[in-house]
Amino acid sequence: MIESINVKNWMTQEEACEALGVRRQTLYAYVSRGQIEVRGDPQHANRNLYRAADISTLLKKRSLGRARKNIAASTMAWGEPIIDTSISTIVHGRLYYRGRDAVQLAASATLEEAARLLWGMAELPHFPSFEPDSFDGPIGARVYAAMAIAAANDRAVWSGDFAGMVDQAAGLVGCLASNFVELRSDDSPLHLRIADAWGVPHHADLLRRVLVLLADQELTSSSFAARVAASTGASLGASMIAGLAAFSGPMHGNAIVRVREFMDDAKRSGTETVVRRRMSDSDSLPGFGHELYPQGDPRAAQLLSAFEVPDAARELIACVERLTGKLPAIDIALAALVEHCRLPEGSAFALFSIARSVGWMAHSIEQITEGSLLRPRAHYVGPAVVD
Repeated sequence: MIESINVKNWMTQEEACEALGVRRQTLYAYVSRGQIEVRGDPQHANRNLYRAADISTLLKKRSLGRARKNIAASTMAWGEPIIDTSISTIVHGRLYYRGRDAVQLAASATLEEAARLLWGMAELPHFPSFEPDSFDGPIGARVYAAMAIAAANDRAVWSGDFAGMVDQAAGLVGCLASNFVELRSDDSPLHLRIADAWGVPHHADLLRRVLVLLADQELTSSSFAARVAASTGASLGASMIAGLAAFSGPMHGNAIVRVREFMDDAKRSGTETVVRRRMSDSDSLPGFGHELYPQGDPRAAQLLSAFEVPDAARELIACVERLTGKLPAIDIALAALVEHCRLPEGSAFALFSIARSVGWMAHSIEQITEGSLLRPRAHYVGPAVVD
């Protein structure tokens, strides 16, 4: 709807032409090729606005030039797409699962229904419950141990049995979930079993919602890692481990640790004090801003609207937006959800991992069925080669 436009994220024709250094005709050409989105200005009936993020993308491409090594480098850092996929995409700041808006889907769908869509299945999968691995150590180590055993017993290559492969994928998701959360064994949807295990059945619908929102997000680092493993002929279990390993880093799935530190620091020292200090130190604001969602992460907006956000989190969100213009990403919304529902320690990473394992399996299955090896080349910058 035009009324919902945030004018800070849009440029007038004059501003767009000045930023790009082009005439109006060239700007129109960009619009006609779908490179810049245009909308009517809600404040001026006869004026158009041009999406600032699209203009920023064009300027970034221009600055890189067309040298092959620059093009290759740009693909590895929020740049040009490098893999064809039918699974998910982000278009104009919205996330889509096989053409379905993920935020709209999360309003009512279960993770099982999201998996059916992402995996391209006709039937609804069931994620079975397992006895947790007997590994004596932290939950994270237990999860890796259980997945390693599953991978060792996994079929290494695809024999053409798609139904068998997706059954295997469902079992791996269930195995991962069961080693994060001690699930009861029944046929109910996974979010109900997780809510029951954590003693929050009254928050089951919030868990359902967040699991669907986090199931996939185009070609993330962890999904790429899973695809690389799958492309070598490795089993689905091995691909799951590859995805989980990449996901565990603090710049990806474990960003929740940095978000919690930021939130705790704000509680101790005062929200505005901490935000201004980080800004003056050129420090990051974990949980805010997202390269692919310049107008704000729609997943975060949807999740934050579904419950009463705790005061400290709400104050932090308002302060960051007021001082920087940055909007909350899904990580801060997940942290607020954990606090609101009073979920156990480690639950944020568990929820994110369980949800995203569905995406890892979707990407692994797609890569296996394509049958191609992912083997990029490196641009060597070391000492001169001695012939």
